[in-house]
Amino acid sequence: MCGIHGIVRFDGLKVEAGLLSAMGNVTRHRGPDDEGMHIDGPCGIAMRRLSIIDLAGGHQPLSNADNTLWLVCNGEIYNFRELRAELQVKGYRFKTGSDCEVLLHLYEADGDDFVHRLNGMFDFALWDSRRQRLLIGRDRLGVKPLYVLQDGQRLAFATEAKALLALPGVTAELDRSAVAGYLHLGYVAAPNCIFKGVRKLPPATLLSVENGEIREWRYWRLPERIEQGVSERDWTDRVRTQLEESVRMQMVSDVPIGAFLSGGVDSSAVVGFMARHSQQPIRTYAIGFTGGEAEALYNELPYARRVAEIFATQHREIVVKPDVVSLLPKLLWHMDEPLSDTAFITTFLVSEFARQDVKVILSGVGGDELFGGYRRYLGGHYVERYRRLPGWLRRSAAIAAGRLPADRHSGLLNTLRLAKGFLATADMTSDARYRSYLQVLDRDAVSGLLLQPAAAGPDSLAQAFASAGQQDELNRMFAVDAETQLPDDLLMLTDKMSMAVSLECRVPLLDHQLVELAASMPASKKVRGGRLKYMMKAALSDLLPDDILNRKKRGFGTPMGAWLKRELAPLLRRLLAPDVVSHRGLFRQPVLDRLITDHEANRIDGTDALLALMNLEIWSRIYLDKRDPADIATELKSYLA
Repeated sequence: MCGIHGIVRFDGLKVEAGLLSAMGNVTRHRGPDDEGMHIDGPCGIAMRRLSIIDLAGGHQPLSNADNTLWLVCNGEIYNFRELRAELQVKGYRFKTGSDCEVLLHLYEADGDDFVHRLNGMFDFALWDSRRQRLLIGRDRLGVKPLYVLQDGQRLAFATEAKALLALPGVTAELDRSAVAGYLHLGYVAAPNCIFKGVRKLPPATLLSVENGEIREWRYWRLPERIEQGVSERDWTDRVRTQLEESVRMQMVSDVPIGAFLSGGVDSSAVVGFMARHSQQPIRTYAIGFTGGEAEALYNELPYARRVAEIFATQHREIVVKPDVVSLLPKLLWHMDEPLSDTAFITTFLVSEFARQDVKVILSGVGGDELFGGYRRYLGGHYVERYRRLPGWLRRSAAIAAGRLPADRHSGLLNTLRLAKGFLATADMTSDARYRSYLQVLDRDAVSGLLLQPAAAGPDSLAQAFASAGQQDELNRMFAVDAETQLPDDLLMLTDKMSMAVSLECRVPLLDHQLVELAASMPASKKVRGGRLKYMMKAALSDLLPDDILNRKKRGFGTPMGAWLKRELAPLLRRLLAPDVVSHRGLFRQPVLDRLITDHEANRIDGTDALLALMNLEIWSRIYLDKRDPADIATELKSYLA
């Protein structure tokens, strides 16, 4: 695990070593153990290393036997032992014990198709000196990020966008065309980036530079074929077997390893399978919040404690009242781009806690997408029943829904929030209804908020739906998630927040073989009779107890909406004050004010929208105003004095 970066020049001039060093210094947190670079005329590749496998001999860049191929790779290749043995039989000689060295020899053997043989999370850069060709790529699901900058002189790449800002002639500028999409979804979807002139390489994508020509192509997609003839017993066995194998494979490490544990189905399954394949007790880490009703809704410590007892783990808990004001500037610097998902705060805190003991952590991210675990996946189930009601009753319910209060941080008000959202969308098409579940602000609201009309940028959700195929509705939603929210929100924050403290986070539930299995499963097996994760729970029935399998789901976030009405209300008002908003020149103040008052009055749950706006302003102070995050934190604290 590390951070990679590099440059290829179009004018043939030699890459300067100082530029690669400057890029690496920005991302030292990703690789505090080692650094290295290789320069061959117009191309330079480099890395910062966090040592996980072959601690002494895994220095990068790596090269093949005759030093004609050079590689930097960020991530882990979980099937490297099998690939290494196969390549050695074919006569390839290895210089190190690094898992990443297999990429070099697979490329020698199979060319660009070598990526199909890899099971892992990765981004990489491979320089072929014979062809004077650079090849960069990203793993299938987008677990590891990769940013690209291209101008008339060069193409540069980096695991974190901020490393590109270290290059001469590159300044941080806001891409205004990305703002509308950001406010719509709460994150910037690939290939877009909040920095003007920078873009994200999408998941499962390769990019080559050769003879002045840049070529980019997709090498993997979710399978569209649904297997209809498989019995329920066979599905249960296949899911159980692949779940366990995915966890077992991702336990490979030469350093201490642990697991995040919330007590939910996904993290509990990961811990359970880890315990079966470890001779030592598994180290587990959980986080909870102190406070009132809102904080209690996010406190999952009793469930985590229950699972820890079942599997006899070395369990540690941290109970916090996070200093959000101090955290936000630092975390947004690490994130590179603003977002509205409060899970980035929680993920950082529990990562920081776990890093006291371990260098590698396993997470349950991805299980909800694969096996139908989100409430939004039940939309079609309830719509089918709702439409059986008399028309007059549906119309009356829709009118009444508009008057319902909404607040996710109160048990009753959260139920009313969900009912309000459902009734407002029940007559939409399935695609439009699903968009409404995912969005932070609808597109009309975004247009009304922006001071100037947004340029017609790509509609990431529409593109994802267009490429999702014609499989059943649930698997279409899964395909859309795999193209948008999963890589650009959940996996992005998981990577950035864990690597902020030099912790490698692995996601075994997103093993591509398990993903392909889940994508081929009919919706009726994933969700049945309104029961989410039906098949996954059946596959885990002898591993986890019923009270864990059937517990009420809670998101891995913070009670931010409640805090914005209480202790963080002054911060919200100051960050979105008229003088601040006028200075940025992006938004209409009356619309902002109405959004704040509607949230405070529980007319809407504006948590995500307000945090998106606040974080954009804090991000602007860091990157556009070039201010130190610690200085900004001091300023924000003064707002609460």
